[in-house]
Amino acid sequence: MTSLKILAEKDILPLIGMARIMEVVRDIYMDLSQNKIRVPQRLHLPVEESGGVTLFMPAYAADRQSLGAKIVSVFPRNRGSGTPTIHAVILLLDAVTGRPAALLDGTQLTALRTGAASGVASSLLSRPNAETAAIIGAGIEGRTQLLAISHARRLKSAWVYDPDSAAVKKFVREMQTSGPPIPQDLRIARSAAEAVREADIICTATTSNQPVFSDLDLKAGVHINAVGSYRPDMQEIPEETVARSGIYVDSLAACLKETGDLIIPLRKNLIEETNIRGEIGEVALGRLHGRLQSEEITLFKSVGTAALDLGVAEQIIKRARELQVGLDCEF
Repeated sequence: MTSLKILAEKDILPLIGMARIMEVVRDIYMDLSQNKIRVPQRLHLPVEESGGVTLFMPAYAADRQSLGAKIVSVFPRNRGSGTPTIHAVILLLDAVTGRPAALLDGTQLTALRTGAASGVASSLLSRPNAETAAIIGAGIEGRTQLLAISHARRLKSAWVYDPDSAAVKKFVREMQTSGPPIPQDLRIARSAAEAVREADIICTATTSNQPVFSDLDLKAGVHINAVGSYRPDMQEIPEETVARSGIYVDSLAACLKETGDLIIPLRKNLIEETNIRGEIGEVALGRLHGRLQSEEITLFKSVGTAALDLGVAEQIIKRARELQVGLDCEF
């Protein structure tokens, strides 16, 4: 008999901080850009009757002895019932024997690693003096976006916008009690325009099928983290913004197949593939320049990768074993 470590959401949160997650994410991005991790294209299983989709995402990193998969469901209709839009689990396998080694709740972990991805990108692409942020989307992903970019830059204030005013009020109330590095000056925006006009860093974390702000409302030199669009028909960022931005991605192959933020302007010939400067891992490695000019707009487009989930999960499980946290089941 072997032991399977099981961690619930309540077990995960105390085990790892955002600063450490950002370190792990940066390292994994560098490994991805060096082709050290195998990440097959994710499988999308539509659940039309419920208006949702379930994604199956495997990965294997030989150098890290990391093997496993994430299953994540995104059901936008849940929002009206108060049920989370995203549910996920992560299964880690022993890379030598293939046996199941750990099962983790993946909902919070997904949000944490997605936030960390934007934090890493912001540290590499936003202006060093960035001090005002805008968060579009007041769900769990929006919370970790704010947390991570607050680690990347010394923010003085942040605007938050969501069509659901109750969600925004709850967001601000909860995040104001989080303490540093999150700024105390959190402002409720009455519109997306009000949120982004003065922002140095913008994070979009929505399930929108159409742009969530206007290109005309952006200030010079803004950096944008776009993490919501994961299908060819989903689009958070205006095509005009994409066309005039310095574009960086988490995975070039995945983004060209999965996100409408890039696929739609490509199909309209508003941009070419050469407009995409490269992967954020290449910037972290020093192979690729980040921001080229202070006044330019930079865009980081992330569709997510199981490599991040497994890398962060491995660190959490290591810590859980040290502290004897979680449930050990004979399996």
